[in-house]
Amino acid sequence: MTPDAHLPDAPADGGTHRPEPTPSEIRRWRKYLADERAEGAIYAALASRREGEEREILLGLATAEKRHEEHWAALLGEHADKRVSPSLRRTMLRFMARNFGSVFVLALAQRAEGDSPYEDDDDATAQMAADELVHEEVVRGLATRGRTRLSGNFRAAVFGANDGLVSNLALVMGVGATGVSSAFVLFSGIAGLLAGALSMAAGEYVSVRSQRELLTASQPTQVTLVAAPDLDLQANELVLVYRARGMSREAAEHRAAERMGKFSCDCDPSLSLQPELPEETEDEHETLGSAFGASASSFCFFASGALIPILPYIFGMTGLAAVVLSLVLVGIALMATGGVVGLLSGASPAKRGFRQLAIGLGAAGVTYLLGLLFGGTVA
Repeated sequence: MTPDAHLPDAPADGGTHRPEPTPSEIRRWRKYLADERAEGAIYAALASRREGEEREILLGLATAEKRHEEHWAALLGEHADKRVSPSLRRTMLRFMARNFGSVFVLALAQRAEGDSPYEDDDDATAQMAADELVHEEVVRGLATRGRTRLSGNFRAAVFGANDGLVSNLALVMGVGATGVSSAFVLFSGIAGLLAGALSMAAGEYVSVRSQRELLTASQPTQVTLVAAPDLDLQANELVLVYRARGMSREAAEHRAAERMGKFSCDCDPSLSLQPELPEETEDEHETLGSAFGASASSFCFFASGALIPILPYIFGMTGLAAVVLSLVLVGIALMATGGVVGLLSGASPAKRGFRQLAIGLGAAGVTYLLGLLFGGTVA
């Protein structure tokens, strides 16, 4: 469908003109035109930071947005000369794409494509509405590639910091509610920071180290090369070795004959090209990383989050003012970490941010009530 498919065909004599658009139509079409121009600029800016296939895909999206832009420009006619600002979301995305260019821009662009109003607007063609649905899936695929490329340490940073925020806020609120001095609250917060960070570090170290040991224990050895010359081909347990590693009977028999220097089996010689399992296990070891590195990262991530609730007490604040400021600081941090989690998962950053905020403040509220209860009992 062409960009001006909604426009009535002009007669040959040119004596009939399409109706003059209403002010509300002009405003709406100008907004659509500005948004399409901004989206095209977003994809072009992202393409300038990519190479190969991803660059071609992004440039393809920019070309598609150009077609949509031409549609609204044709409808507006002379009214297209006046430019208006795109939506705030697209303005921010355009700035981020030009200056940063990351998976977060793609994640936000994915949501922008999914919120297209064209399906319910009679002035947009059916093809344009379909384009937007397809664009969302294209951007989703590109964003998924970026999410996959994100290091595990980045995800660990977000979740580790969030754990520190919630657990230490709950501890500080619970202890503070008992009526103890601010100095004791600060001491409790520091103790909670160290205890939690050390626990996270120890757990991560044991987890990664244990997983590496399990992989090492499962890694095939080269014993088949040593034992092969002395094995009986007619009663060949070497076939069982390869079948236990996941090969089919045909592939196992060929590999065994190959190892023994005999090729008397009737099987496909191309089976000898299959990769060895030890190489795959090495890749898994590299993906895991070192136990010490994972442990140190977990300690730092948790500690960075756990530090925020006690900042007011570190700087000498006391009483209600310290509690309120602690809640505000943690609330901001929870919204930030929740938003990042939302972006990484392709969900709404705002919804995930408020969810994290509700969880953190809910935990703090429960421990605060328990603190009041035990504080009153002790008194």
